[in-house]
Amino acid sequence: MRGVSAPALTLRGRRPRDLNVLRRWLTDPGAEWRQWDAPYFHASNTTEALGRYVERLAETPPSPHERVIDLGGQCIGMVNRAEEDPAGGGWWDLGVLIYDPAHWGQGLGTAALRQWVQATLDETEAHVLTFTTWSGNTRMIRAARRLGFQEAGRVREARLVGGKHFDRVQLDLLRREWPGEGG
Repeated sequence: MRGVSAPALTLRGRRPRDLNVLRRWLTDPGAEWRQWDAPYFHASNTTEALGRYVERLAETPPSPHERVIDLGGQCIGMVNRAEEDPAGGGWWDLGVLIYDPAHWGQGLGTAALRQWVQATLDETEAHVLTFTTWSGNTRMIRAARRLGFQEAGRVREARLVGGKHFDRVQLDLLRREWPGEGG
């Protein structure tokens, strides 16, 4: 009896057919991912902004600084990166988001982040990568640490979520710390 292999997770450019999936997840104010990705921002404000973002996606070509997380041919999330000012300094902040809770807890976020770190190092002159979240998002903190990110900063009790204060947490990774990069 043969084993069934799991679908491969890849990062790819956005395709027109991805827009319906992105629109569905990004404009749903009740989507569960919102409880983990910056839940301290009001859903009504972010829903409106994300709606405009999806419309912009429909009108612009894919950006090299955003990719779809593809699992077996289906868009299940996105990764992004932004260069911190001043440009050319080698500091890039990364983001990863998997929308559907059915895909959480399977190592897919870690796999997507691993591929995104490698892509960012291959495609930019990055010297340091950062990943910023809040202390309640323990899954993403664990994923970043698994890949070698270290805590670089913490602003205590800076984020209010569900009536409770949480820390803002930033993790970083230097290019030379990534396996295969060497010093």
